[in-house]
Amino acid sequence: MKRRSVIMAVLICAALAVIVFWVIHFRQVNYWFEVHTGTINEPGPYYGFWSGFGSDLEEFGILGAIGAGIYQLVKKYNCHEPGCWRIGQDHAAGGQFLLCYRHHPDYQGRKPTHELIERLHREHLEREAAIHGKLDDIRHNLQATSPAAHRGNGPGTPATPVARSGPPESE
Repeated sequence: MKRRSVIMAVLICAALAVIVFWVIHFRQVNYWFEVHTGTINEPGPYYGFWSGFGSDLEEFGILGAIGAGIYQLVKKYNCHEPGCWRIGQDHAAGGQFLLCYRHHPDYQGRKPTHELIERLHREHLEREAAIHGKLDDIRHNLQATSPAAHRGNGPGTPATPVARSGPPESE
């Protein structure tokens, strides 16, 4: 927080210095702006502006769009921790978050070591094996049940009328 306030104070001092310089050298600064924007020494009002500096406004818009696109690309791939500009390379919470090594809960703020990578890989393989084992058990249980128990249920079976016992319904 202290660093941010120091940067803000420096920017405010720089802006004040520019304003003071402009006030002291008013004529020279304004003349420089007039010459470089093309609004002086031309045959008509603002002719120099639109044929010079003003014609570049479209290019500034294009550069702004490119800058916004680069920002969005960086925002997509940077660490999901608020305020962190590092590139997020490691998934957390089942792939919901992309985090840098400093903010990933498994790395504890340090770059991952070879031992840590091996341990996390083993844990991942164990979880995957457990999930596949449970799925195989469910599949075997479903195959073990007789198809006669499910006769008439499910898609593709013809609908047969159910025989009723009792008096017929009156109209």
